[in-house]
Amino acid sequence: MASILGGAAASFVARVSIPTAALFPEPRPRTFDSSATNRSSVLSCSPFLSLGPLLYPSALRSPKWNPSATAMEDALASEPESVESQIEAASASAARKGEDVFAVVVIGSRQYIVFPGRFLYTQRLKGANVNDKIILNKVLLVGTRTKAYIGQPIVTNAAVHAVVEELGLDKKVSVFKYKKKKNYRRNISHRQPNTRIRILDIIGYEEYPANTIPVEVPA
Repeated sequence: MASILGGAAASFVARVSIPTAALFPEPRPRTFDSSATNRSSVLSCSPFLSLGPLLYPSALRSPKWNPSATAMEDALASEPESVESQIEAASASAARKGEDVFAVVVIGSRQYIVFPGRFLYTQRLKGANVNDKIILNKVLLVGTRTKAYIGQPIVTNAAVHAVVEELGLDKKVSVFKYKKKKNYRRNISHRQPNTRIRILDIIGYEEYPANTIPVEVPA
């Protein structure tokens, strides 16, 4: 029975023939109407052709894109100075301010040369906290460009105003003790407390008798 069915199926396949053109049809050329309706439909179907222009002519004619000559000159004139010029101006002003006046003051048991605007580290000032303003009255000497006020031993009514900026510690100092043949070794470290102050102004020396500094004349 199976052999009979197989022979019939083979004979049916042999009699049925499918043309190649039906299996693989040739592509037909796409024709479009030249009317405005078809053109608009084709443009609307394409996602890239339907996008509008990025910049319109009106935007290019705006003052934002075409500034006038006066606006360009104002922009160039309003540019900030370079960093180098600002640093040079600041250093020059600081140098002039530092050269105007200086003083020698006594803090504790040490003498310090101070300039307005600069800071220095001293020993820990008792009772002084950060941002506290202090007055140094033991002024031994005040000097300017042309005069020197020499105290005997201090300059009367002269004072140095300062502000406390920081309370810190000095670098660590190690003390090592050793005794030979006694098995004795001791290593002790210590950091001395200090205070950082910034000099604000030197005042009150104008009425003290001054010594005029002679101007050096080149030979």
